Amino acid sequence: MTVSPPRSGDVRALLTVTEPGHVADEELLALGTGRVARTALGELLHRARLSDLAGTRVTVEFRWGCGTKEVVLCLVVESGKAEIAEHPREAPGAIVTQRLAEVVLALYGPADPVPAATRELHWPGAELLRPGAARGTEFAIVHRLLAALDRRDRPGLAELAVRHGSDKWGPHQYTRHYERHFAPLRDRRLTVLEVGIGGYGDPAEGGASLRMWRDYFPRAEVYGVDLWDKSALDGPRLTTVRADQSDRASLSAVAERHGPFDIVIDDGSHVSALTLATFEALFPHVRAGGLYAIEDVQTSYWPVFGGNGTDLADPGTTMGFAKDLLDGLNHTELLDSHGRAPRPTDAELAGIHFYRNLIVLEKGVNTGQSPIADELNARLRRSGS
Repeated sequence: MTVSPPRSGDVRALLTVTEPGHVADEELLALGTGRVARTALGELLHRARLSDLAGTRVTVEFRWGCGTKEVVLCLVVESGKAEIAEHPREAPGAIVTQRLAEVVLALYGPADPVPAATRELHWPGAELLRPGAARGTEFAIVHRLLAALDRRDRPGLAELAVRHGSDKWGPHQYTRHYERHFAPLRDRRLTVLEVGIGGYGDPAEGGASLRMWRDYFPRAEVYGVDLWDKSALDGPRLTTVRADQSDRASLSAVAERHGPFDIVIDDGSHVSALTLATFEALFPHVRAGGLYAIEDVQTSYWPVFGGNGTDLADPGTTMGFAKDLLDGLNHTELLDSHGRAPRPTDAELAGIHFYRNLIVLEKGVNTGQSPIADELNARLRRSGS
C-alpha cells in the first residue's frame, strides 16, 4: 500500500509541537503515531533527493517507537524513484530504529542540537561479513537519508536555485543578497509568501522558487500566489493560492487566511501600479522583524511596465515609491517645512536595502526620538516659518 503525501495540517501540527525545542510522546500519540510517521517519512524522502541514486531495487525499513507503540514503514527505491509502503514484497536491506519523537524533532524542530541518540542501524544479511560485499547503492541511499535527517551538507540558495531552475540565480543574482538576510532565519519556524509562481496558464509549470524556499527553510510553510490555478504544484509545506494581484481585496483575503508572514517576495507582474497595490495589501501582514522583498524593480524605468524613464522620482513608480519610503525611514528627522505627507509605514519600517533590481525592506518599530530635529521644529514654529 502506497502512503499518500503528507497533509499540510499534519505538518503544521508537528511544527507546533516541536516549537519549544522538545516533544513528548504523549503529544505524538494524541496526533496519531501512524499519521505522524507518514508525515515525517514523506518530509525525509523529499529532503533526501534520491532520484540521482539509480540502481537496483532497495528497501529501507523504519521502525519508530512512541511510548509502547511502534510504527513500521518502508521506503522502496528503484531506478531513482521512491515510494513509501507499509507492506513491500521483499525483505528490507537496511533497518533503521529510532524514537519517533527524536525523528520529528530532527525534522521539524530547532536546528541545534539535532539528536540521534536513540538511532540504531541494522544491515540484515550475513554476506556483509565477506570482504568486498559492501552494497554500494544500498549504502548510498541510507547515508543520504540519514544525512538529510541530521541536516548535514545543506545546500545554499544559489545551489537550490540552480537545482530547481529558479532565475533568482543566473539571469539575476538575487540569491547572494537574499542569503545575507535569510541565513539567520533559516532554521526558524517561518511563513513565507511569494507573489508570482510562473508557468502562466500551464497548471503544472512554475513553482521553481517556491521549491527553492521550501528546501532552504526546512521549518517553513511556503505559500505561492498566482492569477492561474497552480494547485498541481502543492506538496509538503508548499501551498499555492489563486488570487489577482490587481485586486487588493483578493490579496488581503489571502493574507488574512494564511498570514501573518515572516517573509514576502513580490515576483509578480512587475507593473509599478500592481507592485504598489501589492505592497499596501501585504506589508501590514508582515510580522515585526520580518522582510518584504520586491524583485525586478528595473521595470520602474520602463513605460511599458507603467514606469517612468524621465521623472525618476515619480511616486507612481516602484522606485519613486521606494525613495519616498526612504524618507519615511527618517521621518523623525524631517522638519515641519518639508511638505511630505506621512505614510502609515513610516513608524514600522526599520530598514531598506537597495541592490541592483532588488529591494529588501525590514519591518520593525521606527518611532525613535530626534532631539535636534525637535528643537529645530520648535524654532520654526516660534518664528512662524
